[in-house]
Amino acid sequence: MEQQWKQSLYVYVDQVNKGRVAPGAEQQRSTVRNPQFLLEQGERSRRLAQWYEQRGITPLRSETGVRTLRTVRQNPSEVVADVALHSALYYEKGGITHREDVIESERLTFVLEGSTWEIAAVERSVPERNSMRRVVGAEPVLRLSKWGEALPVPQPSQPLLNKSILRGITSSKEVRYRREDAAAYADRWWKDGNPEFEVFEVDCTNYVSQCLFAGGAPINYTGKRETGWWYKGYNGAQEWWSFSWAVSDSLQRYLSADRSSGLRAEAVERADQLMLGDVIQYDWDGNGHYQHSTIVTAFDAAGQPLVNARTVSSRHRYWDYRDSYAWTDRTAYRFFHINDYL
Repeated sequence: MEQQWKQSLYVYVDQVNKGRVAPGAEQQRSTVRNPQFLLEQGERSRRLAQWYEQRGITPLRSETGVRTLRTVRQNPSEVVADVALHSALYYEKGGITHREDVIESERLTFVLEGSTWEIAAVERSVPERNSMRRVVGAEPVLRLSKWGEALPVPQPSQPLLNKSILRGITSSKEVRYRREDAAAYADRWWKDGNPEFEVFEVDCTNYVSQCLFAGGAPINYTGKRETGWWYKGYNGAQEWWSFSWAVSDSLQRYLSADRSSGLRAEAVERADQLMLGDVIQYDWDGNGHYQHSTIVTAFDAAGQPLVNARTVSSRHRYWDYRDSYAWTDRTAYRFFHINDYL
């Protein structure tokens, strides 16, 4: 039975793959029998086709792999499975070939109709829209690899501290922000996350903070969750990190603050004013509450930023995120240029 419903899964993945290369093209065959889903996908496909045209890109090919994370329910006529789809899109712009990667999770419900397995429902997690719900929880978040396997929980640690801070250096010109190091760290850990750190249910800002730290951004350890910018980890069931380290809106406020030393940034008006290692934050509803953070890791042929993120693991993704299920036409952005000297 497993092989039979997985054949339907592979057909679905092929449709997803083709939809990334040729959005807007009518699908000749679909294993999904949910009319609402098909309507929404048609609208999304047309929007992506317009987005590609606006960006001036030519999709070349897409490679989408799938892995079943777990089977939630299985009986002779129904299977509910959580899957991860890793899509790599290759596209051309200005004579240069670019590649972007996105790993997304879905819950698929397969039903047996006569002798054919069909997909009755597609449920997508949109964690970019969620605030940090478990940052003040009582228990550590279960660490999972991108394929759903449990990973060891890191042991309690001492607070991260920069060597320059330990030496008592306070001059704003003593610490240079190493943009290439921040971007290299982002490219190294975009999939599973660095095992030396906790992995949160909503992990984007924790990941961006790690990248900033890898670039030399000075830790401001206060021991108080509401102040500073710091990370310690778990001590028993007690969590030890600042809100600014792990919560997007808190990091946005921290970067917006006027201070004479430490991690500082300048808010700029346009994405093309950013450099490697700079930060973009996303308010999906346009209500002033920022829910997602990314870090600039590359640029396209037109000089537009490409970003990395976690939660929905992404590498060299176009900065405006119009292909995200979290995006709305009310989405607002904040562009932060990290100071060269901190």
